Amino acid sequence: MTKPQVILDERGNPAFAVIPWREFNQLANAYTEVRMSDEELYDQAKFENEESFPIKVLDRLQTGDNAIRVYRIHRNMTQKQLAQITGINAEYLSQIERGKRTGSAKTLQAIAKALNVDIDSLLWGIHFKNPLD
Repeated sequence: MTKPQVILDERGNPAFAVIPWREFNQLANAYTEVRMSDEELYDQAKFENEESFPIKVLDRLQTGDNAIRVYRIHRNMTQKQLAQITGINAEYLSQIERGKRTGSAKTLQAIAKALNVDIDSLLWGIHFKNPLD
């Protein structure tokens, strides 16, 4: 994300912000989605051919369950099956699901592909440790 250019008013207070067009479009689209009703969002997702998930999946994600575990169970897969598909050790997968390990970007990408979700969906609730702390 590019740092916006701030234009000040005559008193020196921020009056305008100049941002790249791409970022403006992202903000405008997000604002439009925020203002849409649930029915409109559902219709848009169907039109865009996006997958929808049962409310129990979303409830589990919102209550803090590990996203990989939630999607794996939703896909009716065992840890062993998912580990085999992704080429990782089942114990390593178990540690990721329990929050003991984070998983590399390459591993998370493989898991996302196997579960047929985007990687952002897997990062729900994951808090990365700041190496400077």
